[in-house]
Amino acid sequence: KIVITSRRTMALRTLLTRPMLLLATIAAAASLHADPFTRTAFHAASYVGAARRHSSPFTRARAGMTMDAHVKRKPTPARIKNTDNFRQAAALSSRFAKERVRNSPRIAVIGGGLSGLACAKYLADAGFEPTVYEARNVLGGKVSAWQDEDGDWIETGLHIFFGAYPNMMNLFEELGIEDRLQWKDHRMTFAMREKPGEFTSFEFLPGVPAPFNMALAILTNTEMLTLAEKVQMVPALLPMLTEGQSFIDRQDELSVLQFMQKYGMPERVNREIFIAMGKALDFIDPDKLSMTVVLTAMNRFINEADGSQTAFLDGNQPDRLCAPMVEHIEAKGGRVLTGKPLEAILVDGDGAVDALRLADGELVRADTYVSAMPVDVLKRLIP
Repeated sequence: KIVITSRRTMALRTLLTRPMLLLATIAAAASLHADPFTRTAFHAASYVGAARRHSSPFTRARAGMTMDAHVKRKPTPARIKNTDNFRQAAALSSRFAKERVRNSPRIAVIGGGLSGLACAKYLADAGFEPTVYEARNVLGGKVSAWQDEDGDWIETGLHIFFGAYPNMMNLFEELGIEDRLQWKDHRMTFAMREKPGEFTSFEFLPGVPAPFNMALAILTNTEMLTLAEKVQMVPALLPMLTEGQSFIDRQDELSVLQFMQKYGMPERVNREIFIAMGKALDFIDPDKLSMTVVLTAMNRFINEADGSQTAFLDGNQPDRLCAPMVEHIEAKGGRVLTGKPLEAILVDGDGAVDALRLADGELVRADTYVSAMPVDVLKRLIP
């Protein structure tokens, strides 16, 4: 019996005694490593302002475009790998290869987004035989992209990678594609609602340790928040710093909006920062999103010196990220299939999963079934 879970969300449970369906609808490798960043490892972008510049939900990139060879790539920020979270992620990843199972149990992974691909990658490392079934003809889920007739890549929104994503950083390193991350100067840029077309940044000074670098970045910016608004933020955020994750977990029953109202957060701070964070982290309105999600991200950004530093891929996600994951899975004996939409989950008399029926009529049977589909899609398929 191998049990691997993340907080509040079960990512993977392999019970070899009977087939069963698991609801693993969280983001990518974070789900497999008990990373607090459940549900959101890869698309948190809009609150740094860039996403607001696009009237369309799609962004374009020229076909095959990668970082100019003449532009020197910034190295990975040194302090990212010098955190307990990164070391824990690396240690957990290594266990998959060290504690391999026998007889290669068959695993059906439903969904070829980053969650499903990461799940299959680590299952293959552990000696399982995973097969990923993706409904569409393109992999990546929320980071999928398509090429149009002009050769441009159409991406589903802006996607960035934070230094505070230890599992993702570890995954890039394991796949040997760490050099595809193009790190930007350490700043957080916001669109100013009251001054359309203008932006302001919180600048992080090099070498300043956490949490002082974040504090200085906020205090030295005089364009976005007044001193009074900054002071009013303290009562809501101080318990997070003093009590840590225990305080953060207790806020799970409060929405972002309820939390702001409870602590008297200034409306402009709520509108300009926290609503934008909520939208970026989970694409959910602030009255429906748990404050635990936002506080978890903030806690990492504040307490890890390079946690809020951002990087972009040097090209489109299907080629530059998904393809190496597929190659790794297939090299370990797994398979990744596209154009395989799931039509129904078939159960036996005891309520256990008997098979998956695909839209083309094919029946898929496995030792264990893992769902890496969005929750709204999964709900429509549950018997």
